[in-house]
Amino acid sequence: MKISIIGIGLIGGSMALKLREKGMAGFIYGTDNSEKHLTEALDLKIIDEKADLENAIKKSDLIILSVPVDAAKKLLPQILDLISDEQTVMDAGSTKAGIVNAVKDHPKRSRFVAFHPMWGTENNGPRSAVSESFAGKAGVICNKEESAADALLLVEKIVESLDMHMIYMSAESHDVHTAYISHISHITSYALANTVLEKEREEETIFQLASSGFSSTVRLAKSHPEMWVPIFKQNKENVLDVLNEHISQLRKFKSALEKENFEYLGELISNANKIRGSWRNKCIGRVNSAQRFRHDFNTIEFTSNNP
Repeated sequence: MKISIIGIGLIGGSMALKLREKGMAGFIYGTDNSEKHLTEALDLKIIDEKADLENAIKKSDLIILSVPVDAAKKLLPQILDLISDEQTVMDAGSTKAGIVNAVKDHPKRSRFVAFHPMWGTENNGPRSAVSESFAGKAGVICNKEESAADALLLVEKIVESLDMHMIYMSAESHDVHTAYISHISHITSYALANTVLEKEREEETIFQLASSGFSSTVRLAKSHPEMWVPIFKQNKENVLDVLNEHISQLRKFKSALEKENFEYLGELISNANKIRGSWRNKCIGRVNSAQRFRHDFNTIEFTSNNP
């Protein structure tokens, strides 16, 4: 199968590596605004050939759109304008409602499958790509009923090949949940980094004293604004909702310390500790669910419709 990756960065590059490894990709075209990224992707054998957007789409069975979500909203309708009824388009955006709504009335909407691989790091570019990145992570498919059966089946095959477990939900539900488990984590990390940089003027002291807890908490603060500002913009209402709750929780800690109510402070910490058990149980349940869900896709053949 011939695949085009539009946006050869961390996510697009990692998907390309894994799909080639699994034999899903017979040939991979790469499209990117950065010539440096394209050259690196060729050198690293992530892609087989550079191509402009129109030619990449024309030659491919599957088009994977892996660009910042604001760019995805603009590009997706253009891509659907260019495809045939045999081609499939999927994205990898961290927000879904805006992207889905951008093509809700497009005549070829059914050829698009909205997808979000729940994985990422603070790094970017093709040199950050790792083939095993997605293993064991959730692959979310949104509004599956709006996609053609064969397009959905192909994307399910892709998700399986990435070694992810599939979750289906609406685009709106996806954006609510990711605001809580992903987007607020980044805002917290950015805010903590800014707090420390504002209060601790001796940067060398920060690095000398930093523990693994601090390092893991501020790791996300290295994530690039080019990626995250559009995410916060597209998911503004949900992010504001969770941010208001987060601020409320911080005020409780602040009040407990100001009033020297250490008993209440302990209660806040003990209540937070509950997430450890919940997290462990959910992880075990997720593995069991994924095992039950496995389909035998090996009998399905996907052949190229393009020369």
